[in-house]
Amino acid sequence: MKKAKKVQPGVVYICPHRDDWVGEVARLLDRAGLIGALKGQRRILLKPNLVKAAPPPITTPVELAAALVDYLQAALPKVELIIAEGCGAKTYDTGHCFARLGYRELAAAKGIELVDLNRLPSVRLVREDCRRWPELYLPRLLFDSFIISLPVLKAHTLAKATLTLKNMMGAAPPGHYQRGGHWKKAAFHRDIQGAVADLNRYRAPDFTLLDATIGLAQSHLGGPVCHPPPGLLAASFDPVAVDAFGAGLLGLDWREIKYISLLHGEIGRAEPLEIINL
Repeated sequence: MKKAKKVQPGVVYICPHRDDWVGEVARLLDRAGLIGALKGQRRILLKPNLVKAAPPPITTPVELAAALVDYLQAALPKVELIIAEGCGAKTYDTGHCFARLGYRELAAAKGIELVDLNRLPSVRLVREDCRRWPELYLPRLLFDSFIISLPVLKAHTLAKATLTLKNMMGAAPPGHYQRGGHWKKAAFHRDIQGAVADLNRYRAPDFTLLDATIGLAQSHLGGPVCHPPPGLLAASFDPVAVDAFGAGLLGLDWREIKYISLLHGEIGRAEPLEIINL
């Protein structure tokens, strides 16, 4: 993979959502300059949050992914696009999520591949600066692709918030990280803050397109929605910035979400933020 273009940290682009997924995504990504950053890339991996086979706002709406696919195929017709995820449910595989949530139909209509990250070969990675995961296994595909993360705005019962940084947990292979738990990534639940921070030290998303149209106010798997709903889409090359922004939408202080505070100043900037409103 060609190294992603360096961009100014702390910048988040936002636009109101009025049910025009295609137009809103195009305007937002034009303003963010995504296509310029993708020059020279051969493969783009779209990483939605499909933690289980449940409809939005628990999971990423297929309409958002479809609008992004249309935008990328129009601008970069020769670049390989894939949609990749590794669901957390123990009783079924990611293919079930793809089928139930409309991603199989999207892939067939657009001629793109769906990939179950839970089933891919992994590479062993080592970093002495990572206390929670000094050794980590991740699919090689992550390092051969430009990653666009498509998270959903959600509170989380253990991690306080799940946005783009935590969305990378879907890439963790169950063969190494299930370890008898009720979820395929159960090993991450011990010191989840440090676990998510270290995961992103190994591989963070290159770009994020956040669905903040509705939001879940208390839990990542259901419960009350945000009231009022934010009604926004947000985009950023800086995963720390977009998570700090998303935390604010949930009424949370990013400083109290340890994985954001750990990565602030290291792989991105949570403060000050520059919010560019379309």
